[in-house]
Amino acid sequence: MEYIKQNFNTYAKISFLVTLIAIEYLATTTLEIKPLQHTWDKANHFIAFFTLYILLSSSHPTLSSYAKFSLLLLFGLHIEIVQYFIPNRDFSLFDVFADSIGIMIGYITYTLIKKILIKV
Repeated sequence: MEYIKQNFNTYAKISFLVTLIAIEYLATTTLEIKPLQHTWDKANHFIAFFTLYILLSSSHPTLSSYAKFSLLLLFGLHIEIVQYFIPNRDFSLFDVFADSIGIMIGYITYTLIKKILIKV
């Protein structure tokens, strides 16, 4: 257990990078992924960016909330711009909005968890 505590930041960085790559792939692939096609697209965006915010905050705790929000929002815009050029995909500001909501709820959740853990 002590080993995990000592290396938590490294695990968080690896998790963030793997998740970022997975989301990039899923968002830009031309393959049809059945489980993702049968879900509400905005929920996928919300969950992805909620998760990214938690992992980014865990792996880079000294980075400001503004910087984290900005970086993740830029990543979301990047995905939408790339999707504009991919057949059967399109640019959607509603997706960016869902990304933003996921980031904000991620911020609230991370802040609450941090406060609870500090009290323990």
